[in-house]
Amino acid sequence: MGTDERGRFTGKVALITGGTSGIGLATAELLVREGARVVVTGRSEERLAAARRHLGSVDRVLAIRADSAVLSDLDALMAQVRTQFRGVDVLFANAGTGVFKRTEEFTEEDFDCVVDVNFKGVFFTIQKALPLFRNGGSIVINCSASMHRGKPETSLYSATKAAVHNLARTLAADLAERQIRVNSVSPGYINTDMLNEATLGPAISAVLRSETVARRFGRAEEVAEAVAFLASPGASYVNGQDLLVDGGLVRSVSN
Repeated sequence: MGTDERGRFTGKVALITGGTSGIGLATAELLVREGARVVVTGRSEERLAAARRHLGSVDRVLAIRADSAVLSDLDALMAQVRTQFRGVDVLFANAGTGVFKRTEEFTEEDFDCVVDVNFKGVFFTIQKALPLFRNGGSIVINCSASMHRGKPETSLYSATKAAVHNLARTLAADLAERQIRVNSVSPGYINTDMLNEATLGPAISAVLRSETVARRFGRAEEVAEAVAFLASPGASYVNGQDLLVDGGLVRSVSN
């Protein structure tokens, strides 16, 4: 990856969970390009190695195996970040998962899997990162446009995303004395490993594209730009908000 620093994050340290693919990796790439030192986490050593190769800047990139739903992993992660970079200025709580079924089909195992990663993992990632945060930092939580809609087979996933957006709002107040801003970003249909036109097939993809004003799926890089904005000084008066990056999906459905 080439470097073309624009300077918004020069001297800053950013921690990105789930940073080995999709939106997380695109955000890491953008922040490195703009001068940040970046820590990315993932559960797969193979994907971590690929992310290291992709991001390139060895002296400014740290890739750590960590499962955000496992508190001992988070403790080890924060210890490594403290040792390597001393503190954190930006946290993108991006790691997430989804199980999509009709409500009556969910099992307790499904429930625990989704809640452990999407809510418990986000909550404790933030909690355990706070001692490392320098005052005036920024936290961005990856939510979903689905929390603004009522769509079949998304009840569990959407509920966890609504929960962490509410967490963003309450933490914005909770961390006000430290001038740490907390916001969320809600992507719509974005081509990632979780939702991809190639695997969905042409018929389903066409239906989903038709639901958006933009008439297309988004790119991970487009969400990364929104995350970078929320984390940057340019959003210094934006706090406790959710930014939809959905090509007009929610607006289209609600009209």
